Amino acid sequence: MAATQPLMNTYGRQPLAFSHGEGPWLYDTDGRRYLDCLAGIAVNTLGHAHPKLVAALREQVARIMHCSNLFEIPLQTRLGAKLVELSGMTNVFFCNSGMEANEAALKIARKYGHQRGIERPEIVVYERAFHGRSIATLSATGNEKVQKGFEPLVEGFVRVPLNDAAALERVAAERPNVVAVFLEAIQGEGGIQPARVEYLQAVRRLCDARGWLMMVDEVQCGTGRTGKWFAHQWAGVRPDVMPLAKGLASGVPIGAVVAHGAAAEMFQPGNHGTTFGGNPLAMRAGLVTIAAREEEGLLENAARLGERIMSGLRRGLAGTPGFVEVRGQGLMIGVALDRPCGALVKRALDAGLVLNVTADTVVRLLPPLIFRDEHAEQLVATLVPIVRRFLEEGAPAAA
Repeated sequence: MAATQPLMNTYGRQPLAFSHGEGPWLYDTDGRRYLDCLAGIAVNTLGHAHPKLVAALREQVARIMHCSNLFEIPLQTRLGAKLVELSGMTNVFFCNSGMEANEAALKIARKYGHQRGIERPEIVVYERAFHGRSIATLSATGNEKVQKGFEPLVEGFVRVPLNDAAALERVAAERPNVVAVFLEAIQGEGGIQPARVEYLQAVRRLCDARGWLMMVDEVQCGTGRTGKWFAHQWAGVRPDVMPLAKGLASGVPIGAVVAHGAAAEMFQPGNHGTTFGGNPLAMRAGLVTIAAREEEGLLENAARLGERIMSGLRRGLAGTPGFVEVRGQGLMIGVALDRPCGALVKRALDAGLVLNVTADTVVRLLPPLIFRDEHAEQLVATLVPIVRRFLEEGAPAAA
């Protein structure tokens, strides 16, 4: 009799397991090598087995991994100071994941509203957004498929389309209880949909005029992936609240909420907390990851290689029926097709590429920031014929 699967059925996993990695390469348990174009969904910033990260984590594990936030944690202070320096903001709260960081941001917004005398504060959120899977972050998410079965959702959210300044102006005119706008600088799970520069600037102006908090979710698009430390910096704006996670510590679980102004003062002892957040191991990983980005020029590398990959994909897929566009910024890239393309994940694996599909019709590429020119060339040369062949087979277009 076959053994019972002990894991809950929460993932549609591919039928292979990776045993180890090196740089941008992953190796499965049969010894086959794959070019990692997903980086653990934007997590493995430094690729795999980066020597500086490995050495630092070994040393930290031998010293202290966890002590709780009942005590001072010097590494936490150091990483917080670095994030403040890079963001131009003032204070940081550390947690363990993007979902937790976004949950904390929502709590900041509600407390901000209550302090302004608004009994039932509302937060503007977006169609196609994804902020996590807790009940509150799920309610802020703009995807009915992942919400279904978990109703009733949390109230207090007002949803608008991305990049529609007029819709946001209408909310401002009609909803006096709004206290914050919460958006991703680039929607990841929503299909690599960037907020336009002029839209982010318009949000900042409206938030200033109305006394709202501008909260920018940089969980997937932040920490250097787009070629700047944070994706909103391309628009020359500064949010009031910025959740971070994923690539901040190159694979060690971490989350952070960076804030300034009134938002930075919302939490007082007893308002919020975490058992594991800000532990010495995660803080050391975050510091080493940031240092490696600086020392190895990884932001500039992401901007340059991202443009090279996107240009190559556009040239290779131009004129192919079913190809819509390539979009993104830096090493956060989406190849949009006119039909569901989940089958491309397995085809890419068979060709030695690790990637995934998001929003049903978008091939998502999130390579580690240590990618080099030869890796970019291999990605384009391998992916273009796979996509062309898939489209030429004539799978039905999306409705």
